[in-house]
Amino acid sequence: MDLLNFVKKKNTMAKQKILNKKSITFLEKYLNNPSPTGYESEGQKIWMDYLKPYVDTFITDNYGTAVGVINPDAKFKVVIEGHADEISWYVNYITDDGLIYVIRNGGSDHQIAPSKRVDIHTKKGIVKGIFGWPAIHTRLKGKEEPPKLDNIFIDVGCKTKKEVGELGVHVGCVITYPDEFMILNKNNFVCRALDNRMGGFMIAEVARLLKENNIKLPFGLYITNSVQEEIGLRGAEMITHTIKPNLAIVTDVCHDTTTPMIDKKKEGETKSGDGPVISYAPAVQNNVRELIIETADKNKIPFQRLASSRATGTDTDAFAYSNGGVPSALISLALRYMHTTVEMVHKDDVENVIKLIYETLLAVDPKKGFSYFK
Repeated sequence: MDLLNFVKKKNTMAKQKILNKKSITFLEKYLNNPSPTGYESEGQKIWMDYLKPYVDTFITDNYGTAVGVINPDAKFKVVIEGHADEISWYVNYITDDGLIYVIRNGGSDHQIAPSKRVDIHTKKGIVKGIFGWPAIHTRLKGKEEPPKLDNIFIDVGCKTKKEVGELGVHVGCVITYPDEFMILNKNNFVCRALDNRMGGFMIAEVARLLKENNIKLPFGLYITNSVQEEIGLRGAEMITHTIKPNLAIVTDVCHDTTTPMIDKKKEGETKSGDGPVISYAPAVQNNVRELIIETADKNKIPFQRLASSRATGTDTDAFAYSNGGVPSALISLALRYMHTTVEMVHKDDVENVIKLIYETLLAVDPKKGFSYFK
């Protein structure tokens, strides 16, 4: 591609709307499919099927991380990454009366559980259930028990432990919520598992745009959808040793701190609709972060800033502290109601994160690198 056409492509990209009907159809299908931590493979197949036209090849590993690769023979390797898994529950104990007690698989919120419908995944298929809760009429006034991990329970309509077993439910079965994708007020995407299925969606859209705009990158691009982030960044820890990247740009979610009962003095101020959130943290390599900020300024992409003490708590940390140190940065999506079934992000933020990653990739020069000592 000659320089004039390259510039034209970039200018067009800066102005165009990113998401189209095919994108939203994929997003809905991808979100509505359950992908609990440790059981991400079916969702990964949906993701890989969408990504296939835009990459040269795929890498997968034994635990389910999937990577679409562009320019697999290139020496300099760049990762753009999100994580595929969602929080869930495990069946932990079944009472003689046929009620089910649970433990977390990831950071599932016990306070939202009462009265929620659930899907229990068994070898016989999905078993429907509900988180029960005592009626308001029966609770002691002034001494109401809040939902806790040791008092929330699932009812599958059985009267005995044997009946539960006959349904195919046993200790270790994973449990998800069936809540599905919706759009509020035209511009707000709502679903469970936006943390961080949106990341996998956004990096797939970056790959699509590179293909559609005929961009030839001077490096290998590894579009990485990691598993098991919700229980300690485990998928990223594994795949980074396989890829051995020279640069990693991670995307995840952070809190919209403008909703009620959140202390901005503690959590900072980031708001859904105000643009991508660029993180400051020890794991974030300063030169990479500054390249992202310069790219946002140059392309008039709005952005916000967030400081993280010690760790980002995202796959950024796993990539940064691997392979002798990988220059890494984090671009987040401000999200409302994290780890509930009604997580919410703004469409404009989604498009701007995609634009920012895309434009940053165009600004990466493999010959320069990111060392502080040059």
